[in-house]
Amino acid sequence: MTRLLIVGPPGAGKGTQSARLLETYSIPAIATGDIFRKNIKEETPLGIEVKAIVDAGDYVPDSLTNALVKSRLEEADARDGFLLDGYPRTLEQVSYLDDLLAAMGQSLDAVIQLVADQEEVVARLRKRAIDQGRADDTEEAIRHRQQVYGRETTPLIAVYRDRDLLIEVDGLGDIDDVSSRISEALAARGIVPSAK
Repeated sequence: MTRLLIVGPPGAGKGTQSARLLETYSIPAIATGDIFRKNIKEETPLGIEVKAIVDAGDYVPDSLTNALVKSRLEEADARDGFLLDGYPRTLEQVSYLDDLLAAMGQSLDAVIQLVADQEEVVARLRKRAIDQGRADDTEEAIRHRQQVYGRETTPLIAVYRDRDLLIEVDGLGDIDDVSSRISEALAARGIVPSAK
């Protein structure tokens, strides 16, 4: 049973490391963006509601995000663990998640924070934007997303640090090296892959 949360600025390699964690620990990824897209595609009642909000250019409210995450955590594959990505994003969502997991007799085991120098990340994302022809990924847009991330997650990081759940890992460098740093940090807390 491994219950993890991963956070990190855009461009820190969260998606890559999430994929590795899923494989290593045999747990599903629960990414709010994916949940939104899946529900919209399947035209579930929640999906229809989310689509209307997103189409109007508004942020999905906490209450709806919480409902989608609750629904996903109740699915059979998440009973033995999960990796949350993109949630919680607000202190209200942290509180909701605490209550939800407590009601299920569960709690988070660790919060992995990928730490990366902002200038390195901006350079990495600019290179990717140029390589992939993403004209909208200007340096200004990239820096703005970094600032929003910092503003939104700083309070959450403080909460998880106070609870001694936070594991800070250098997110820069070779992908295998970053994966090793994460595995070693988790193992130091007694969190190891279950035998298959």
